[in-house]
Amino acid sequence: MLYPLKFNPLFEERIWGGDQLRRKMDKKLPEGKLIGESWELSAVPGNVSVVANGKLAGNSLEELIEVYMGELVGDKIYNKFGLLFPLLIKLIDAQDALSIQVHPNDKLALERHNSYGKTEMWYVIDSEKDAELCLGFNRPVTKEEYLRHVADGTLADILARVPVKPDNAYFIPAGAIHAIGKGILIAEIQQTSDITYRVFDWNRVDKNGKGRELHTDLAADAINFAPDQHYDVTHKPEMNRSVNLVECPYFTTNVIEVKGQLVRSYEALDSFVIYMILEGNLTLKWNGGSETAVKGETILIPACIEQVTLEGEGKLLEIYID
Repeated sequence: MLYPLKFNPLFEERIWGGDQLRRKMDKKLPEGKLIGESWELSAVPGNVSVVANGKLAGNSLEELIEVYMGELVGDKIYNKFGLLFPLLIKLIDAQDALSIQVHPNDKLALERHNSYGKTEMWYVIDSEKDAELCLGFNRPVTKEEYLRHVADGTLADILARVPVKPDNAYFIPAGAIHAIGKGILIAEIQQTSDITYRVFDWNRVDKNGKGRELHTDLAADAINFAPDQHYDVTHKPEMNRSVNLVECPYFTTNVIEVKGQLVRSYEALDSFVIYMILEGNLTLKWNGGSETAVKGETILIPACIEQVTLEGEGKLLEIYID
């Protein structure tokens, strides 16, 4: 019988990473490394998540889908994606700014990489004073203007700077030029894709004096230059109520604050559900057992579980495909 599944996080060292995941999300990080990302739930080849709890511990996510199929992910999702789990769930510690980048849409990613594209969203868990994101352009920009700014090193001058604070949320469709600024801790939900076109990396070099690879030619055809794009999807959490942040073809994400008890019914939903625990300490109860859920943990609720009762006090993101 399937049950809510926890997975061993996959820690990714990054030049811009830090130790916020240890200090603020209670992660046990490897010593002496700048950890920028914790891949909480992944089916990216070479980085496939492995179960950490219960009788299925040690099995990979791909192995579970092969055995349980729609019972785990939902029939419609299994019929579309097969053994590929369609979402990649991360925690991101930007101690320093990430590169300015863009991700291709499904059509371009299929043509170039035989992959899905990368639409994503961010939920700000914590941020330093004056922290900001780069999201889109600060005025209408043509492809030709963009290329001129890339060539002369002034791309940052035409990007929109967005001040952030905890509980802000942003939807970043494929094609949106963007960067996470320094001093921000983020929960990221995205399509299963690891394709990033890096456009500018702030003239940063590694310990050997070498800059990271840029993908300016690939990026130019991936960027959406349409004006007046909107990215902010912030909604204030409400006690014991699911508040919608994003609803798109790739995922639906809600934010929930719990105090006491809250029942979530999924019998009409032909999809897995993911809980990202952002704050607090909760107990999950379902017909068959119970499981603890604490800050920093991500839990996969199989599609066959029709109802979950949340008890305790905490805040979480609730993610599924509708």
